[in-house]
Amino acid sequence: MKWARNLVLFLAGVALSGCATMPAGPSVLVLPAQGKPFDVFKSEDLDCRNWAAQQTGQQPADTVNQNLAGGAAIGTLVGAGLGAAIGAASGNAASGAAIGAASGLIGGTAVASGPAYGAGWEVQRRYDNAYQQCMYAKGNVIPGVVRTSPRANSVPPPPPPPGYTSEPPPPPPPSASSPPPYPPQ
Repeated sequence: MKWARNLVLFLAGVALSGCATMPAGPSVLVLPAQGKPFDVFKSEDLDCRNWAAQQTGQQPADTVNQNLAGGAAIGTLVGAGLGAAIGAASGNAASGAAIGAASGLIGGTAVASGPAYGAGWEVQRRYDNAYQQCMYAKGNVIPGVVRTSPRANSVPPPPPPPGYTSEPPPPPPPSASSPPPYPPQ
């Protein structure tokens, strides 16, 4: 009976993992530039969302769904084939195919879920990069990115401490116990 409980828990985990969804927009923070009206920022945001969607060519959730459906279909076909072969050997190919198809559907979906979400996150990453590039090009602020600009009012360095000289110190005097600098020839 313990295996049945573990199977139910596993199937519940697989079913609940299907509830996780990819974001439909950017998953990064971009702030309006200082002094920029919010209406202008919203307009730029919409333009950049559309541009990022064009660059990726698809939505991350669509990629996940396509990969999951493909894995489920392949699992169902493989499971039905193996079930039919095993069922034919035992004398009942139809029930073997049905059992194999059901287990292949579950197994194929479980096996395809990791790669499917990986593909979805890759599309999301490309979308986020394109969105950030567009918003940055429009002068908006991306936290963690520092704009380099020449400083107009640079402060001179402090003066050197008292007693400082810019010449190197003199070499130490040679001692009687030190060897000559080069071997004699």
